[in-house]
Amino acid sequence: MRRPKRIRPRLPRTRAGQRRLVQAVMAVCVPALLPATWMYVVTADRLRTTADAPRTEVAVVFGAGLWAGEPSPYLAHRLDAAAELYRAGRVEVVLVTGDNSREDYDEPDAMRAYLTRHGVPGGRIVSDYAGFDTWDSCVRAKKIFGVDRAVLISQGFHIRRAVALCDAAGVDSYGVGVDDKHDTTWYYGGTREVFAAGKAALDAVFQPDPTFLGPREHGVARALASAR
Repeated sequence: MRRPKRIRPRLPRTRAGQRRLVQAVMAVCVPALLPATWMYVVTADRLRTTADAPRTEVAVVFGAGLWAGEPSPYLAHRLDAAAELYRAGRVEVVLVTGDNSREDYDEPDAMRAYLTRHGVPGGRIVSDYAGFDTWDSCVRAKKIFGVDRAVLISQGFHIRRAVALCDAAGVDSYGVGVDDKHDTTWYYGGTREVFAAGKAALDAVFQPDPTFLGPREHGVARALASAR
């Protein structure tokens, strides 16, 4: 039995055909890169380290998954940075925002427990149980918890999107990008950000309501009052 011939794509042979091919590729690639370019421009002077982060009343830590009910290594590194900022007197209150969409999965409580084990008093930790994605967390920080200015903590591949979205939501923010080893998860996160940038740009332009908004909460204000 004869094997079927493999059909190989043919590149244009003429200069005009090659030029049209390049133009078609650019027409696809340039719009795809615009959201990422927007994020880099917006956050150009907004990234810091734990050593030079500005003194700010509130730090916001974004959820990053649980392993057997405990913060994943990536989330633990974010929380370590928040605890370091608190111990250094650079922040007074930590707002932990994550997913608690079902009873058996509670990121904020796991984050709270981790922070208290690492020296942050429970009275200085405020939980947002409806931070289902970055945009939701930023909008809720502003509209529900009354946060106007904050230091945001996440991995380096995510921090620019977090700062850009919180800026769009009305939170004047700086970002602390936590370093991690470049493993499979890190590369996956970096690749995912290329596609997430498009959704972020749409969120910034159209500003949809978060999945759950709810009533105003005064946990941050009370924690700041007790700090004083």
